[in-house]
Amino acid sequence: MNCVFCRVVAGTESSQTIHEDEHTIAFLNLAQATRGHTLIVPRTHHRDLGEIPAETAAHVMRAAVEVSRQLAGALGAPGVNLWHASGETAWQSVFHFHLHVVPRFEPTDLTPPWAEVEHPVESLAGLAKEIRAWG
Repeated sequence: MNCVFCRVVAGTESSQTIHEDEHTIAFLNLAQATRGHTLIVPRTHHRDLGEIPAETAAHVMRAAVEVSRQLAGALGAPGVNLWHASGETAWQSVFHFHLHVVPRFEPTDLTPPWAEVEHPVESLAGLAKEIRAWG
């Protein structure tokens, strides 16, 4: 079993679990972006967002709601970020679907990953048409 998250699920890799149910397990990330930074993974292996069944993804999101409330309550975090990356170009580094739950304590405790540039809504019409045409 070469997937570290599959080993966490199997109990053969050490982790600090803070929540689990029949579909998911949530454990503290070894690289804490902020205090309490947690990963939620499905118990079944799915490489990324392109492979995970919608029902399994829904279980992960339900766990994210619970874990977010748990972290906010236990740590006094007034905010929470959810983060997911699918694919190497999106900075995915462990190829087992997972969701980061990052408690926020101050507006400056993390740096935004991108700069937003707002476009006039009319200028997005061609892009929207291209995406809708796909399927």
